[in-house]
Parts: sequence; structure tokens; C-alpha cells
Amino acid sequence: MTAADDTQLLDRLRSAEPTEREAAFVELVDRYSQRIYWTVRKLVVSHHDTDDVVQNVFLKVWNAVGDFRGEAGLFTWLYRIAVNESLSLLRSRRTGLFASLDDGGAGFDRIAGSEGLIDGEGIERALARAVSRLPAKQRAVFTLRYWDEMPYEEMSAVLETSAGALKASYHHAAAKVERWVREELSGSDFALSLEERSDSGE
Repeated sequence: MTAADDTQLLDRLRSAEPTEREAAFVELVDRYSQRIYWTVRKLVVSHHDTDDVVQNVFLKVWNAVGDFRGEAGLFTWLYRIAVNESLSLLRSRRTGLFASLDDGGAGFDRIAGSEGLIDGEGIERALARAVSRLPAKQRAVFTLRYWDEMPYEEMSAVLETSAGALKASYHHAAAKVERWVREELSGSDFALSLEERSDSGE
């Protein structure tokens, strides 16, 4: 969707006509709920927690759209709320969901495997486990950059952090993930794909 489409949708969300507002909100959910869901899911892992976060995101949008000043685009605003809600959930658990993997990763494997977040063994599971060990903010940076392939300038608007700081954060997160994946897979060549993504375009 284009920025113009979002602007029109935002205008309808602010309509004085309740029926128009409700129709616009349904369209907003249809347009963005899947993208928001999968970003949140990669951060919080559990499907149940993800559903709760996504519901909170759209509830906040519904309640706050009248106060939204449009300094960022509608899509950026949605992502900002989604990431902040996800980080709040992770921080409420102090170290984040399975962040230390003190149980050897059994808890992560149980949820991620049983809920279909990842399939099989090998590099996909090792990557997901490694990302789950990152601190909450780094996990968000890694997720938006690596999996969502979001440009740094857009990430800057979502996370309200400078692009330069985000590049540094992603570099550190990628280095940790690379090391943990290599350790788990005993010297996998996974590092090459990570380096290519970390050095990709703005």
C-alpha cells in the first residue's frame, strides 16, 4: 500500500461518521494485521502472547487515532506501537522469554515447535533460538532488519533511535547470533548469510 492509501485510510478513521470509522478500522486490520502478527511473533515467540499483543496494538490505535498527529506514516505508527507492546511484554518477564536459555532451550523448543513457529532441526531452529537470547531491544532491531528487511531510516522512525545507532545495534546483535549459531551447529557456514544481510542497503 502507498502512503497516499494510508493517508486516505487515516482520514476515514478520523471521520465524524461512526459507520465510516468502523469500516476504516476493519480495513486497517485487514491490511496490516498479518504483518504485525509475524513481527510480534518473532519477538515474543508464543502464539497466545502474540494474539494478546496484536489485540492491544489495534485497541490502542482505535483509542488514540484522534490524537495521532501524523508526524510519521500510519504504517510506521502501527509498527512503533507493536514493537513497544512486544518490548513491554518481554521486559515484564525481566530477562525476556527464554533469554538466557537456562533450561537448555527446552522451553523455547516446546513453544516454537508445538505452535509451528519453526519446523525441523538445523539452522532454522538454531537461528530462532539464538535470536531468543538477545536482549529485548536488540531482538527488535534484529527482527526488523533481518527478517522484515526494514530500511534503517524506517527503523529509526519506528524505534525512535538514530539510524547510526541502529546499525551499530544490529551489527552487535548479528555478531552474537552468528557466534551462537556457529557454536550450536559446530562451525556452520551460516556466518556468510548474516554478513551479507548486515551489510545490505540502507
